[in-house]
Amino acid sequence: MSLTMRGALTNKQAAAELGLSKTTLERWRWLKVGPKYYKVGNRVFYRPEDLQAFLKTRVREPERP
Repeated sequence: MSLTMRGALTNKQAAAELGLSKTTLERWRWLKVGPKYYKVGNRVFYRPEDLQAFLKTRVREPERP
């Protein structure tokens, strides 16, 4: 297995991509919800494909009357 962090986003960059605050992502990590992340030392990274996968789980169909 080859793991690369090339192209990974910081907490700030990931929050901007999702249109959220950095604090929201920090809180989600504490609550163990939200997108998959990687921790290297005290730094947190998000891969773009993990953000996309998370967004796909958030899709909701409108309710029909």
